[in-house]
Amino acid sequence: MENKGKAVIIGGGIMGLASAYYLLKSGWKVTLIDKGDLSDNCSHGNAGMIVPSHFIPLAAPGMISKGIKWMFNSRSPFYVKPSLDFSLISWGLKFMKSATPANVERAAPFLRDYHLLSKQLYEDLSKEEGFDFGLEKKGILMLYKTEKAGEEEIHVGKDAQKLGLDVEMLTAEQVQAIEPGLKLDVKGAVHYHCDAHLYPHALISQLVSYIKSKGGEIQTNTDVTGYEIQNGEVKSVVTDKGNVSGDLVIMTGGSWLPQLAKLAGLSIPVMPGKGYSFMEENDAHPIVHPALLIEARVAVTPMNGQVRFGGTMELAALNNKINMNRVEGIVNSIPQYYPELNVPVPAESRIWYGFRPCSPDGLPYLGYSKKLKNLIVAGGHGMMGVSLGPATGKLVAELADRTALSADIKIYNPERYQ
Repeated sequence: MENKGKAVIIGGGIMGLASAYYLLKSGWKVTLIDKGDLSDNCSHGNAGMIVPSHFIPLAAPGMISKGIKWMFNSRSPFYVKPSLDFSLISWGLKFMKSATPANVERAAPFLRDYHLLSKQLYEDLSKEEGFDFGLEKKGILMLYKTEKAGEEEIHVGKDAQKLGLDVEMLTAEQVQAIEPGLKLDVKGAVHYHCDAHLYPHALISQLVSYIKSKGGEIQTNTDVTGYEIQNGEVKSVVTDKGNVSGDLVIMTGGSWLPQLAKLAGLSIPVMPGKGYSFMEENDAHPIVHPALLIEARVAVTPMNGQVRFGGTMELAALNNKINMNRVEGIVNSIPQYYPELNVPVPAESRIWYGFRPCSPDGLPYLGYSKKLKNLIVAGGHGMMGVSLGPATGKLVAELADRTALSADIKIYNPERYQ
């Protein structure tokens, strides 16, 4: 295969790793730089859900009023830490401007196609040698306990059906019939058969192994401190361990994207949405289907013989503190839906946390920079990172090769806030 040049990827989360995978397949040489050791990125501990069901961006009508209500409850699913931080205030104003029906209606078909492409690519990847990451296509249950939540979920489910997604509305009895291992206390569910799930830890480690086996270079514990720019191109990425030159630069970086972009003279707003998760055994009362506990905003995913519980969206500056109130909020919600599950509050050492990179309009950033012609930005995927990983990697490789794209990305313009 001809060598197309050298690509330098900043960020070793799912976006960076998937980009490296598809670029290597397309004939590029790859160097991936990450500030950590690849063990602490947001892709490791998340719910592992592949979600065409998530065609509504975070910036949607109703989120502001819910957010204001939840802000005053330390155990609520959503929390914005009050702050005079200019970046948070600026992000919040942009979010408020974007939370409209028009934003949702415009975004829905683009997000649907993006997720469906990724799901197909996951199916393809799962058949490749060296990849076995627990992909299961059981769909995801949106479990609800109240009439009001049920009305909202059924309405969204009908919108999903209009978009051509495979969705079924279930009564409480029908949900119980497909979850025979434990008692449920719900009014009903919307079953997104179009969704799937996997074991993120296996996926990440297998992508890393593939990249190394194909000659990709991975530089860990390396901080990006700037860029050498000439004639509207990035000539090299400056790090605390020396310069890394390349023909193409892919900027991922998760919740660190704004700082990485600022070093290049770009403004790409992202707020880190901290989420927590922990694992429990899935034996006494086994859960079969992944689920979202709608009122509690908690994700439940059986994986690798265990079950992962995760949730909360804590918008604040990047920090390494574990807020046990948020974790207790997750734990307290579980028996409300699964009364036979008495999950204890986990020890702090068993709690994982990560930062979801949230854009103000709830849409990812993907595409070439207009300011720096050999820079591709791929970030801001919020809670949809693992779901959109392969599609992002594939699209990055297509952008690099300047060939036809597998999905329309025009609404993801990375410089829309310049």
